[in-house]
Amino acid sequence: MKNVLSIQSGVVYGYAGNKAAVFPMQLLGIDVWPFYTVQFSNHTQYRQWTGMALPAGQLTDVITGLDNIQKLPECDAILSGYLGDKRQCAEIVHAIEQVRRHNPRALYFCDPVMSHPAKGCIVADGVETFFLNEAVALADVMGPNLYELGMLTGRTLSRLDDVIEAARTLIARGVGKVLVKHLGACARDKNAFEMLLVTRDKVLHTARPLYPFSRYPVGVGDLTCALLLGCLLNGMSDKAALEFTTSAADAVMRQTWQKESYELCMIDARHQIMAPEIQYFAEEL
Repeated sequence: MKNVLSIQSGVVYGYAGNKAAVFPMQLLGIDVWPFYTVQFSNHTQYRQWTGMALPAGQLTDVITGLDNIQKLPECDAILSGYLGDKRQCAEIVHAIEQVRRHNPRALYFCDPVMSHPAKGCIVADGVETFFLNEAVALADVMGPNLYELGMLTGRTLSRLDDVIEAARTLIARGVGKVLVKHLGACARDKNAFEMLLVTRDKVLHTARPLYPFSRYPVGVGDLTCALLLGCLLNGMSDKAALEFTTSAADAVMRQTWQKESYELCMIDARHQIMAPEIQYFAEEL
């Protein structure tokens, strides 16, 4: 069994951050060790939320505790998402260094969640600088959306070719794989939800239905990154991992749309996450 230290936000109600990532990875047979960067009542795209970022030093204390009981060698990957305080950035670097000291083959999957005022997503000052200057050098896999990819590379992305070149820029800086979670305006079919997985020698593309939600659910990117990491840890090829991720994510979105829910219907879709009935296939571009 593979083990993942998942460093993301925590919400009491709904599905975002670790609430959207832990359960699907567990369904794929991954043992997840969740650490919460924030503890909020609900995600930040509601009109209000309460809660707080975890105090500085908490993650480092947890890593020390895991080291004390000799569990760091068992950690196969670190997944990071929403960060609530710029001081957590240095603690993530420390966590990666400590895990890799015991297990040099441990993966780091960085989901670079950045402020996006149009979506109501706000992150602390200094976090974006961490992604730009440090995370790129450490990450084996990065999972930006279109906006985040543009921020990471300083590029204007208006065509599919722009997206591919931007992803290759990150790979040239040391990232092993880049998952573009949603092509958005750069998609070949504006009525589909399209993704790319770019590696040093391949560009893989998938498309699934884009459901007409009145309010689009939050946590889809968290779910998607978790699924891809779980597939990779389970030994799937890049192509098979992207195909399974697309199919399982679609199962959750289809269930959520049918239920007319603003929150991801993760429990209802649990069997489909493990074995999606409708399968989508990747095309190499």
